[in-house]
Amino acid sequence: MASHNRIRTTHIGSLPRPPELLDLLKARQDGEHVDQEQWDATVTDATRAVVERQNEVGLDLINNGEQSRVSFNWYVADRLSGIEGKREQALWADLQEFPDYAEETFKTDVIDLSMHPVVTGPVEYTGHEEAEDELAAFEDALSAVDTDAERAFVTAASPSVVTATHVDDYYGDYEEYLFAVAEAMAEEYELVAETGMTLQIDAPELLTVGHTAAYADEPLEEIKGATRLHVEALNEALSGIPEEQVRLHTCWGSYEGPHHLDTDLVEMLPEIYEADISGLSVEQANPRHQHEYRAFSDQPLPEGWTLLPGVVDVKTNVIDHPETIADRLERVVDAVDDATPLIAAPDCGFGTQAGIGMVDPEIAWAKLEALVEGASIVAERRS
Repeated sequence: MASHNRIRTTHIGSLPRPPELLDLLKARQDGEHVDQEQWDATVTDATRAVVERQNEVGLDLINNGEQSRVSFNWYVADRLSGIEGKREQALWADLQEFPDYAEETFKTDVIDLSMHPVVTGPVEYTGHEEAEDELAAFEDALSAVDTDAERAFVTAASPSVVTATHVDDYYGDYEEYLFAVAEAMAEEYELVAETGMTLQIDAPELLTVGHTAAYADEPLEEIKGATRLHVEALNEALSGIPEEQVRLHTCWGSYEGPHHLDTDLVEMLPEIYEADISGLSVEQANPRHQHEYRAFSDQPLPEGWTLLPGVVDVKTNVIDHPETIADRLERVVDAVDDATPLIAAPDCGFGTQAGIGMVDPEIAWAKLEALVEGASIVAERRS
């Protein structure tokens, strides 16, 4: 463990959105006219409220809760050129074995996870104004609670989660498509970096690739090869940003499903360690993966990296007991090198897709309060 006993706390990007904002997001998704002043005011109020709530809970590292985004990945359809229309796609392979469950769980009034945006032309970054407005609203909210960029992080979709969830009808060659998206998303990453805040790359596909329909029956080496390619594209997109300003979140998909086709963390860590980052967030509370704290002993983190273990489950309305959270944290503390800093976090976001919050909003905040308490318990145990 690091030389000090205290473990800082954070969360992973998305937080519950208020009903009035969900209504506006749905209207925008449906192509309806939304009054710009009403939109701006609603986003501003929601962002300030979510920043204030994080501060009250006692989280050390906070963000804007992705309030203005319809999802952690599909928001980019409003910031990239060449995207038009949607097409139904198969859900993940583990869900295909349980179709009745998948049908009732992954479609809402706001978003349908089976309908993917379609790339019909050249992909270029056109979202500068929208990104700048989002960052400005966040900076204003930070000022309102008297905090600064050192405590703040901003999420952005990885190039490969964009290509994994946007159907290619234009490029025809996957690598060409992937690196075109990487070049485009680099512009968003640089906008975030210029603020001085930490950039969090959301890249679940680095682990979920193993249970996608395209790779479910492929050997492990093929799956690793896909992850290596995705990390290569990410590194190209991050080439202008200092590693110490970048943390990466990956997971096996923030959904309550069987997960029996998930890859093993210990097998995938060497590929992920090639990323040009300095912080790694990965699930540790997920019941399918709670044993994998051992992976960090078998595959130690690169020197200088910070580990953000997920120690709160984001897929159940059971409020994790602070002592349970502390136990999960201590397992990881004992598995990593003594010099590896830890930041306690949930497994994933609490609202990665608008309208598909598997945890009630107030329970989500209670879970974050338990996270802060659990991290304090570890400090008391080790003092």
